[in-house]
Amino acid sequence: MIGHVIVPGIGGSDATHWQTRWQQQWGADAVRIEPVSWSHPELGDWVAAIERAVRAIEPRVDGIVLVAHSLGCWAVSEWLRHAPVERPVGAFFVAPPDPAGEAFPARDAPTFVSLREHRLPCASVVVASADDPYCDRRKAEGLADGWGSGLLVAGSTGHINSASGLGDWATGKDALDRLESRLAESAST
Repeated sequence: MIGHVIVPGIGGSDATHWQTRWQQQWGADAVRIEPVSWSHPELGDWVAAIERAVRAIEPRVDGIVLVAHSLGCWAVSEWLRHAPVERPVGAFFVAPPDPAGEAFPARDAPTFVSLREHRLPCASVVVASADDPYCDRRKAEGLADGWGSGLLVAGSTGHINSASGLGDWATGKDALDRLESRLAESAST
């Protein structure tokens, strides 16, 4: 069974966000990180929150997918650099922001500003939008390439958040299912 660690972006994910909807559907098979602050994120705190969430779910699952949105993608990327994981892991990155972009919340998230992509040690996919105000398509392609991730451009859906009005977001769920199938295959070999 695959477990899920939900890693929202700055501000967290509200009740209408696809991450919250998916977490409700997964029930006990999902854990959301609990950092000290959602509005003033500190990288070390968010990475530690991911570690706690992974350790909480790890004993009861065969594999873990970190389901990250926005700034959460960068926290997951940094956690994966040193992750001592005992189960197969996958990373599902949705709408990662460009830390060097003009719209990046540098004042609220200064410890994230200097981050750059690095090759991830696991299967991963980046889902981007053609009109994301926090990351243009070309930069999203560069992030996917730098992380060694697959890339899906999911139309013009803004920042792929609550404001995008995606509901349960079937396109994202299909992409996640494909990643989980890859993870299950690698776990059985």
